[in-house]
Amino acid sequence: MNTKMVFYITGKIISTVAILMLLPITVSFIYSETTSLLCFSAVAISAFILGGVLSLVCKSGNTNIYAREGFIIVVMAWLSVSVIGALPFVVSREIPSFVDAFFETVSGFTTTGASILDNVELLSKSMLFWRSFTHFIGGMGVLVFVMAIIPSVSDRSIHILRAEMPGPTVDKIVPRAKDTAKILYLIYIGMTLAQIALLYFGGMPLFDSIVHSFGTAGTGGFGIKSTSVAGYSTYSKWVIGIFMVLFGINFNLFYLLLIKRSKSAFKSTELWTYLGIVTISVIAICANIYSVYGNLSATLTDSFFQVSSIISTTGYSTTDFNTWPTLSKTILLILMVIGACGGSTAGGIKVSRIVLSFKILARKIKTLSHPRAVSTVKIDGKNVDEDTISSVCIYTMIYAICVIAIFLLLSFEKTDIETNLSATLACFNNIGPGLGQVGPLSSYSGYSAFSKIVLSFAMLMGRLEIFPIIVFFAPRSWKKGR
Repeated sequence: MNTKMVFYITGKIISTVAILMLLPITVSFIYSETTSLLCFSAVAISAFILGGVLSLVCKSGNTNIYAREGFIIVVMAWLSVSVIGALPFVVSREIPSFVDAFFETVSGFTTTGASILDNVELLSKSMLFWRSFTHFIGGMGVLVFVMAIIPSVSDRSIHILRAEMPGPTVDKIVPRAKDTAKILYLIYIGMTLAQIALLYFGGMPLFDSIVHSFGTAGTGGFGIKSTSVAGYSTYSKWVIGIFMVLFGINFNLFYLLLIKRSKSAFKSTELWTYLGIVTISVIAICANIYSVYGNLSATLTDSFFQVSSIISTTGYSTTDFNTWPTLSKTILLILMVIGACGGSTAGGIKVSRIVLSFKILARKIKTLSHPRAVSTVKIDGKNVDEDTISSVCIYTMIYAICVIAIFLLLSFEKTDIETNLSATLACFNNIGPGLGQVGPLSSYSGYSAFSKIVLSFAMLMGRLEIFPIIVFFAPRSWKKGR
């Protein structure tokens, strides 16, 4: 275990987050928010010093990082940025409770979008900006961002990329992991800037365009109004809805399009399955709620937006879908579990795992019928190795165990089963709003401090896909040697 390297990189991450606080500091200055300016400045300076000292003290000649270090670095990074990111809320007293501020910040960085705020408009502009900016940072991954801007810490930094990026497998799209991180972030930033421009030139105020684009890019969904996106134009809703779908697609496919390998990109089984699920869900919900709306345009807009929001695990809303018929709510609940594509900024089990699970089931049925037949599982014409098949099965099993455990822990609350189950799925799958008392027009403020901590770790486990958390808390992970 290369402990020095773990703390060295953690220090770099803390320093990077401190530097990133210059943006909300700038917003504080623009809007003359003196209290926020002082709070962000104090936290940023303290964090920068802490990160610098940690990096200096723990600098080592041994820069090797293996899978175990990758997992531990990722968890250390996310816990550190969540604690530091919560401090401006606490120091400014805009969210005086540390547990509430920690929940809000974890929700931001994990791109969940669950909030304890009953009236978000009471926050200052700089705090609203910081909430949404945490989505942007966390969307592609805190460590992916750091890898893209600091000198490569190791030739094995792909272990960090694999530990942090969601999906069954993560591979380098170019030979060096650092270059892969840069390419991913360039695509990410380019798409975000395109959305900002489309929203702004479509009539949305610049500040609103920026924060909503941050929330869409990270598939996070923190709004700056209690009604989320409901008060904006139909044009803005469609722009945000389309970009939510786009940010739910594997970023490797965008890279293939950039290098003019569109045939390879459009052969993706996961892509077409994802788009198929979106299309079928929109049609089904449209048919189910048309009698409620009585207007095809409004029905289609809200159906497409909510399907895009839930399957991409963004969590924005244009309406209170809590009032929709049972069929529509059931479809949304299923989409919460499925999520979008692996290698995207979205949460959930991922479409790739769903596709693989059905192919594994088909192979099992075939072998039961023809025991001597040699059968392989293929995705996009390529054989899937047994290790990947095994990891998908194990992940699905552990996913179910975690959902049950979180649901049981929430059962100590006085809230109803629908609320607790949807809160579990919404937080663990990094979606945000659920059903019942945690619906799109409600918040998580009614939960106790204990439940908020449970849900905070549920968000972290969902974003990091369980295994890094398990490795982090396993005592043997911290022992010396490989």
